Formats: sequence, C-alpha cells, structure tokens
Amino acid sequence: MDANMMAGFDGLPDEDRAIMSSMIEQLQLRDSLRMYNSLVERCFVDCVDSFTRKSLQKQEETCVMRCAEKFLKHTMRVGMRFAELNQNASTQD
Repeated sequence: MDANMMAGFDGLPDEDRAIMSSMIEQLQLRDSLRMYNSLVERCFVDCVDSFTRKSLQKQEETCVMRCAEKFLKHTMRVGMRFAELNQNASTQD
C-alpha cells in the first residue's frame, strides 16, 4: 500500500487504521480482478474466431499474446500518467 495513503491515517486509532487498510486492500484486489477480466474478455472477443478445437490455433494464440501485452503496457502507462498528475497536483498545493 502507498505510504502517502497510510500517512493520512496517522490520527486514527490502530483498530480503525487496520479496518481502513483492509478496505483499501480489498478495493485494490477488486480493481486488479476487474482489469484482468477486462483483458480476458477483450482479447478473447478480438482474437478467438472459431470453436472447432479445444486449444487455440497458432494465429489466435499469437493474437491473444499481442493483445494482452498491449493491454498491460497501456494500463501501466495510464497508471504512470495518473501518478505523475497526482504528484504534480500535490506539489502545487
């Protein structure tokens, strides 16, 4: 968990701090699962064309790998940009 986020909890009793920490961890897990599900759905819809086999065909597998790589790179870049903007906003205060 981010140290800056925890710094805002300094005035809380230990029990409340633990509850808040647990809630934040649950939200982070939910967001991670939501991102993963979005990735799977998007790449599956874009790449898988036929259901004639149990396993993916070579071109489908290649498409899924490229799709997942692009999705993760994009997600990381967006996260980095939000962090930059957040940092700039906090320094302007």
